[in-house]
Amino acid sequence: MSHPNHTSQFSLLTQRRFGPFFWTQFLGAFNDNLFKTALLVVLTYDALSWTTLPAALLNNLIPGLFILPYVVFSATAGQIADKVEKGRLARFVKLLEIGIMAIAAIGWLTHNLWLLVAAVVGMGVHSTLFGPVKYAYLPQHLKPEELVGGNGVIEMGTFVGILLGEVMGAILAGHGAAGVHLVAFGTLAVAVLGLAMSWRIPASPAPAPGLRISANFAAESVRNLAFSKKNRTVFLSMLGNSWFWFYGALVLSQFPLYAKEYLHGDHSVFVLLLTIFSLGIGTGSLLCEKLSGRKVEIGLVPFGAIGLSLFGIDLYFASLGYTNTAPVDFIGVLAQHGTLRILADILLLGVFGGFFIVPLFALIQTRCDPAHVSRTIAGMNILNALFMVASAGVAVFLIGRGFSIPEMFLTTALLNAVVAIYIFSLVPEFLMRFLAWLLIHTIHRVSTVDVERIPEEGPAVLVCNHVSYVDAIVILAASPRPIRFVMDHRIFKTPLLGFIFRTGKAIPIAPAHENPWLMEKAFVDVAQALHEGELVCIFPEGKLTRTGEMNAFRGGIAKIVARSQVPVIPMALRGLWGSVFSRDPSNVFERSFARGLRSKLALAVGRPVPPQQVTPEGLYEEVLALRGEWK
Repeated sequence: MSHPNHTSQFSLLTQRRFGPFFWTQFLGAFNDNLFKTALLVVLTYDALSWTTLPAALLNNLIPGLFILPYVVFSATAGQIADKVEKGRLARFVKLLEIGIMAIAAIGWLTHNLWLLVAAVVGMGVHSTLFGPVKYAYLPQHLKPEELVGGNGVIEMGTFVGILLGEVMGAILAGHGAAGVHLVAFGTLAVAVLGLAMSWRIPASPAPAPGLRISANFAAESVRNLAFSKKNRTVFLSMLGNSWFWFYGALVLSQFPLYAKEYLHGDHSVFVLLLTIFSLGIGTGSLLCEKLSGRKVEIGLVPFGAIGLSLFGIDLYFASLGYTNTAPVDFIGVLAQHGTLRILADILLLGVFGGFFIVPLFALIQTRCDPAHVSRTIAGMNILNALFMVASAGVAVFLIGRGFSIPEMFLTTALLNAVVAIYIFSLVPEFLMRFLAWLLIHTIHRVSTVDVERIPEEGPAVLVCNHVSYVDAIVILAASPRPIRFVMDHRIFKTPLLGFIFRTGKAIPIAPAHENPWLMEKAFVDVAQALHEGELVCIFPEGKLTRTGEMNAFRGGIAKIVARSQVPVIPMALRGLWGSVFSRDPSNVFERSFARGLRSKLALAVGRPVPPQQVTPEGLYEEVLALRGEWK
């Protein structure tokens, strides 16, 4: 959809409300991963000079110790983020990071493994404290239409920070004692730089300054999740987000062995796989804004889920086609037959992962109670950590059953398909928005006129001319929030459209002479939806146009408004008449193909009409004026 005055999401980086926060977050992610990866590489290739513990144990123990604070302290971190001004909290977290990295530096210089392990736990605490701040900060400083772009830049920055940290940690740790010294002082320097950035973060008032922080973190964790569960869409979105981390952790944890045993590569091949995946996530995260039309477009979530399954399955088949058995570095592996297909699958897994994760974050931010954003994010962090622990358990189980790594990729992709179908059956809005998004990005080019007149909250009735069978889907695609449509009961009997509108909680209606009970029930359901603050859309003509001209508006709209006393927003669809979806009795296919694919259509939105001024005739004139001449 077209949007006027569209500036690049990267322009946010030059603004004080976003830039300092972005760099504070980026440097934290970079430092976490530089430190962790350097420690894992040293303990894998030079374990004897540090400890007698087996490297395999340490390789699983250290990531586990980093995740542990997320499980234990996330609920408390969420409370702190809701109670304390976020700029001040960010500076405290950065001071804590300097202290942790100072302890780590002593551990590096004295070869004291337990100081380094303590620092791993400390950095886990640091990340746990900053997690809720990260996603609760953005809605306070970004406009709703900037949220998807802002989240995309933050996600891209996080994954680039993780990637650069891992690559830098691996490179430095491979340079012996000199590299260890560089890690010791480098991580300390990055922590200081992070503190300097945090001083420029603007004030972000605490949403709940009077909140009492509970000392019982276990009870608070349960309470947090129970509170989030009250908002079904938000909670299921949190589960979807955690599922992504399950999927990602299970796939990424196989990369080192996959690079070594299947691609027969050295450590640089592992870094290559990680780089490609991270570039994919970053690309997908940034593309979200372009594909979503600068609004929270949850229709991208099913699109992402489809890609995660398709390219996970193809990665299995691509792996079977790789035949090289000679040891290679990352340049050598690129010359092998079948490598490009494997790398393309990994890249696209990242891209579709970005499509999946970014809209979910934005949905959670916009749909949960503003006073509980930080605690909701904290609850999500608890779920993420539990799902990541579960993914390790599943990986151990599959390996114990003799699964090869490509078979684990295949199993995860198939499991993702099952989970996605389950989530989308519970929240049909995802599926509705996906179909709407698909329609307007394949068959039509849709523009909007004054769509911001659709209120972002509160009840209202939308009225529109009725041109085609997909009017509701086009309107839904343009709307910033869900809509309950009042539809002719006969449409519910058609196989595909019936399923779509039933799952979208559309309200069936029938003429009084045909089914008076269903008609009265429709008015009751509309009143209930408006009472609960929802948007309701009706087509007052009561039937599709057969000529392209508008039919007279019936009196049902006056009855609805008299009962509920809410504003009415007139809208008009332009350009759908004559398409394959319209009820044109003559030469419909010929006219449709003459228009060609990607034909233009528009939705124009008028000014809200107060309930006391609503008449069917007046609304007819408003919609007629908005419709104008067909383009």
